[in-house]
Amino acid sequence: MKTLLIVYHSMTGGTRQMAEAAASGANADATVSVNLRHASTACADDVLSADGYLFATPENLAAMSGLMKDFFDRTYYAALDRINGRPYASMICAGSDGSNAARQIERIATGWRLRAAGDPLIICTHAQAPEEILRPKRIAPDDIKRCVELGATLAAGLALGIF
Repeated sequence: MKTLLIVYHSMTGGTRQMAEAAASGANADATVSVNLRHASTACADDVLSADGYLFATPENLAAMSGLMKDFFDRTYYAALDRINGRPYASMICAGSDGSNAARQIERIATGWRLRAAGDPLIICTHAQAPEEILRPKRIAPDDIKRCVELGATLAAGLALGIF
């Protein structure tokens, strides 16, 4: 059985909804085990035992969240040169464009020598004012569907040995 590790951080619920949707899509494949972990509790053993990865973060100040960065800081060297060639994807819950957060994850994944399974999925909430940024998020059904599809695609690729 293959394992897909989904690591996420969420302050206002948007990224959590995205990660849970991706997990539900991946869980549709009975031959793939899904390990959904909050960034604060995910550890190097989770990374080492997974066959593929989905990293989900909010865009905070045009960057990945601090707790997502903390996850990478805590696990990076323990996994270095031990997970080469494994597939990954990323999801960003953005207030503006999310591209810098996606680039940061890509740079870390490049250092780990992971293979991108596709382009980053960036969902923009257009939250710009402080009250909009801090309010609980509700991801639109069409965007949730895109997250489910990403999870299902990663699981199918792992199960079939495409990734």
